[in-house]
Amino acid sequence: MAVQEARQGAHGGGCTCGGCPHGAREGHRRAVAVFLAKRDAYAAGEGLPAAVAHSAGASRQWVSDELTQSARDVAERGRAEGEAWLRRLWTRTLAVVWVAFAVLLLVQALTAIGGGWTSARTAGLLVALVVGGLLTVAAYAHRARGGVLAPVLGEDNRLSTSRTVAACWVLLVVFAVLVLAGELAAASGHRERDELVAGLELARAAGTLTVLAVVCAVTVLVRRIVGLRVLGQRLQKVRADRPRAADPLTDDAGRGSFTDTQYVLVSAVAVVFAAVRLARRPEQLPDLPWGLAVLVLVSAATYLAGKYAEGGRPVILSVVRAREAGDLDAPIRTGDDIEIRGAGFVPPGAGEADRLARTVVRIGAVHVHVPLVPVPGGFANPSDAVLTVPVPVDVEPGNVEVQVVTAAGVESNRVTIDVTD
Repeated sequence: MAVQEARQGAHGGGCTCGGCPHGAREGHRRAVAVFLAKRDAYAAGEGLPAAVAHSAGASRQWVSDELTQSARDVAERGRAEGEAWLRRLWTRTLAVVWVAFAVLLLVQALTAIGGGWTSARTAGLLVALVVGGLLTVAAYAHRARGGVLAPVLGEDNRLSTSRTVAACWVLLVVFAVLVLAGELAAASGHRERDELVAGLELARAAGTLTVLAVVCAVTVLVRRIVGLRVLGQRLQKVRADRPRAADPLTDDAGRGSFTDTQYVLVSAVAVVFAAVRLARRPEQLPDLPWGLAVLVLVSAATYLAGKYAEGGRPVILSVVRAREAGDLDAPIRTGDDIEIRGAGFVPPGAGEADRLARTVVRIGAVHVHVPLVPVPGGFANPSDAVLTVPVPVDVEPGNVEVQVVTAAGVESNRVTIDVTD
């Protein structure tokens, strides 16, 4: 009894551990609330110790260190919540699979009222049952990675657009072939069997097979392109805490992506058309018209070109001495703040505080972590186009190279500045 009460108390409404789904979710929620309250308080100038309040540089560094520690706790809790969410997701994906089977059964029953029950309907239901069972086994095997969604998750823990589109086409074609196999097994006459075998001929399904080959090739090419561009520091990738339903339609920062959206929409229309053709003529593979097939190919080419063109390395355009109101114009000296202007300093998807705190500026041989400067609702520093950092006293006077290292580990170009005594 005492043990049961202790367990219920540990994993009840106030649980914040990572050992249960509720605890991971509640712990992350509380950590976020604490961080936001602390950030807004520091942005308003509250909570500063008296020992650092007299110095703007010391107070800024103290606030940045405090927010960095709190942000790391939020990130750790977020990763635990994301893993727990994935473990819960596999049952929901199974629910979607079997709801789809129930919908298919209902549609088959309703459409059979006028046309009567056929062997194709029986084959379709049996194949749906078999596919659902296989997906159930696969979901259980990958229950720690989202169940049915595991094959379409990318290396960055996001839903992959190319894998999602290819998976839909593969499922449709596999389902169509199995339906033909079921009808062939139930066929009694030689003529009927010959017609079913003829339904697999290339001339009847050339459009569908071409689209299937292209979308699968696009999936492989996109993975190769992204991998090479990341290794070559031409693309910045940051891992997500968990996948989201909108990932196939957005970029890594969560903004709507035209190339991804058009690829998903065009492919979805073509898949629906092919599914309707299969329902109308189950004795052959879906004969996708060449006009629609070419439309999918153009959409795939646009998506592939967009993947090749996206991203880029961070670029420093200029470095100037930061000047406050009332300050005199002067050269850069140790202890001064410098303003680094450019682009790409914050990778897409790295807008969280723990990732912003990983931005580093290399000034000569000294690595300077960019301080977090809070403002109501966010951070003024670092930003994607401007970084403000102090020049440490360890920097030797003279010509010194400045370089930015982003949260994704990508290095920018080098710019030389003159530091005077």
